[in-house]
Amino acid sequence: MVTAANRPGHLVLVIGTATDVGKTWVGGQVLTALRAAGIPVAARKPAQSFDPADPHPTDAMVLAAATGETPDQVCPAHRNYEVPMAPPMAAAALGLEPPTMAELLAELTWPDPAPAVGWVETVGGPRSPIGIDGDAVDLAAAIQPDTIVLVADAGLGSVNAVLLSVAPFSEFATVVILNRYDDTIDLHRRNFAWLQARKGLEVVTNPEALRKRLA
Repeated sequence: MVTAANRPGHLVLVIGTATDVGKTWVGGQVLTALRAAGIPVAARKPAQSFDPADPHPTDAMVLAAATGETPDQVCPAHRNYEVPMAPPMAAAALGLEPPTMAELLAELTWPDPAPAVGWVETVGGPRSPIGIDGDAVDLAAAIQPDTIVLVADAGLGSVNAVLLSVAPFSEFATVVILNRYDDTIDLHRRNFAWLQARKGLEVVTNPEALRKRLA
């Protein structure tokens, strides 16, 4: 559990509208820029699952490269599940005991001194299971982040996906980043305008704007 003693100065919980919307890419960009600016950062991914045949680095590897930590500091080695399913399902498929939220929270620790920005990345969408008894909504309730970052695709379906995904987090300050945004694409511009002007959401369209928001 994150306590006052080791809580980062700005605790960020990162959620996607779904899998493969670019949460980790955004995290790598933002954390690299913050660190380059001299801001102490750390990243945590309570559990991760992946296809071991995939040649790309794992999420923990990407985040560790951005923060200067090791992958095992970002995600404990025993919370790496080599099956591309939600972590508790992947654990069960591997014949392992699925993690509980209490176990994942107990393992969520930070450097001493605490970083200025702590970045906690979830899996999938808001209701994708992280532990056998909880998801990103439960994680947010437990750690009480200062900011929730919702990563969404900028294209078709973005408005629906964003509105459904932010709904469970109404009590938190939330920033939406439209990943892969292209200002030359009319649909992207309209999605941005609809979410910001009509729905009153805070929306950014690139990692640099998000970095400035979090610094």
